[in-house]
Amino acid sequence: MASFDFDQAEGLRRMLAGPKPRVFTFLSAASGEEKGAMLVNLGASLAQAGRDVLLLDASLASEGIASRLDALRGATLTQIARGERKLDEAIQQMPQGFGVAALKRGPQNSAVKNTELASKMDEAFDTLSTRADIVVVDAELDKEDSLAIPALNETEIVIQVANTPESIKSAYTLIKRLNSKLGRRPFSILVTGASDKEAQVVYENMAKAANRYLAVKLNSMGSVPADEHLKRAMHLGRAVVDAFPLAGASVAFRRLAGRVVLSDMAAAG
Repeated sequence: MASFDFDQAEGLRRMLAGPKPRVFTFLSAASGEEKGAMLVNLGASLAQAGRDVLLLDASLASEGIASRLDALRGATLTQIARGERKLDEAIQQMPQGFGVAALKRGPQNSAVKNTELASKMDEAFDTLSTRADIVVVDAELDKEDSLAIPALNETEIVIQVANTPESIKSAYTLIKRLNSKLGRRPFSILVTGASDKEAQVVYENMAKAANRYLAVKLNSMGSVPADEHLKRAMHLGRAVVDAFPLAGASVAFRRLAGRVVLSDMAAAG
């Protein structure tokens, strides 16, 4: 077992810990820019709602959230699992109000295949997660349809989909791949770049197809409209809920955060 050199405060926190943190693993059928904006603004909205939030970059080949936020100076979970760095060095606090940590530094093409290392990384992930109320994971599937570490298989998986035929097809393909790999289980759908009415149509069509052809239940996580304020806020290095609190996207992200917080309270109860 890896030694993470916990101090007494950390040990006490773990002994007195309440319910396990909620972990949401996001896979996206939208562009990298759209996914990055969604993760940053969801994290900031949850932080504004009073939650201690951690964004974990578990991306594989593409540029993940830690890279986008220039938050790669901390210890990675890979380094921690190998005993090269301490867990206390993993989380970097962002001005948007949440923390960021990374699974690894630099691209890799597949999930961790070394069984012993994967087990230690799962352990590091589980322990790191206790330092937040809600963990939001930026994830991808590898060519074998695996997530970066086995622990992510047990989290709540959310598929981000844009309101385009290409994105909808890609999102459905992701669901088929996950279903084949993990077996039947529910998935949540978040529609971005769409009005409430458009998003409802996208969700209902996907839910009917998933139920009919895969016997998979999909849940709606809501939607975020297309909004120029999102790009402006990102260029300013800020969250839209902070820079433009009255924008349509800000209202949508606060509503989304509210849903997550309420589901978190229900799970804790």
